[in-house]
Amino acid sequence: MSAQSMVGLVNFAKDPGSVELRDLPVPEIGEEDVLLSVDSVGICGSDLHQYHGSQSWKVNYPVVLGHEFAGVIAKAGKRVSEFKEGDRVVSETAAVLPRDSALIRRGLYNLEPGRLGFGYGVDGAMASYVKVPSRCLHHVPASLPLESAALTEPCCVAYNAVCANSRVRPGDTVAVIGPGPIGLLCAAMAKLSGAGHLIVIGTAADAKRLEVAGQIGADTVLGAQGENVPEWLRGHGDGYGVDLVIDAAGVSASLKLALDIVRPAGQITKVGWGPQPLNFSLDQLVQKAVTLQGSFSHNWSMWESVLVLLTSGKIDLRPILNRVAPLDDWRVSFEAMHSGSIVKGVLRP
Repeated sequence: MSAQSMVGLVNFAKDPGSVELRDLPVPEIGEEDVLLSVDSVGICGSDLHQYHGSQSWKVNYPVVLGHEFAGVIAKAGKRVSEFKEGDRVVSETAAVLPRDSALIRRGLYNLEPGRLGFGYGVDGAMASYVKVPSRCLHHVPASLPLESAALTEPCCVAYNAVCANSRVRPGDTVAVIGPGPIGLLCAAMAKLSGAGHLIVIGTAADAKRLEVAGQIGADTVLGAQGENVPEWLRGHGDGYGVDLVIDAAGVSASLKLALDIVRPAGQITKVGWGPQPLNFSLDQLVQKAVTLQGSFSHNWSMWESVLVLLTSGKIDLRPILNRVAPLDDWRVSFEAMHSGSIVKGVLRP
């Protein structure tokens, strides 16, 4: 590997297992970009989906994986004024945005259909270097380790789902379906927002992750022992159900459980992807007058808020970030996350 080349983890085809380390050229940057020396990059469920060829989104093959990342600026373009070489930064995910968009003008760039993200639309950060538009960057305080800063992105997904798109009042009963990384971070955000009773729901395969849910403040965990969740909830509180359900599971069928356990006039926020057809009636949505809300991605102000929470320690990643490993160890880390033996892994190129 020369000074003009680097190693990157490339997803080169739709077929399962089409991921490998390759020698690549160091990216060339434009006047408004920075060349980021990647310190840490989180492994996301979407990386695992692309590894297994099971994703439901378009991928521009071949592409370097990785969209949760932090590092140090190695070079700044001529028109970059707010960042300089040596700055510790974290990056948002909207790598490419169209020049003219009504959604962007409204501040909704995260919802712009024409956006391209790192790791599927353009090359991501599971590499020594990544090209990043300076508009994506946020400064990382000196006291925040970069392996923690790399997880700002999933924290922002959870912040948007719980704190922006949901109504959580102090004392509310909140249930989170799916104890993966996003679900656990949603649980943490619900606790920060004043949830009175926090319930995290999984399956028998989620036993280890449900233990972690207890460590981050869940009052009740259900599913590891095969409990009948709707029946359990009929015996909890006034028996009408929970005020808010955060559906963070990666399957469509979890929405049926959400409708079963939400109380009349309650809310369901769906943040988990699931391409499968539903195959059940939505009549309960009408009968209970439930608010069903989707939540996707994040925006600039959320990143600033989450960085404050991470730096202050109000978001504690220690129970969730279970493995930090070199990029060469990517396969072991991917498989550990896929099996549920760890909640979250970070790679260090």
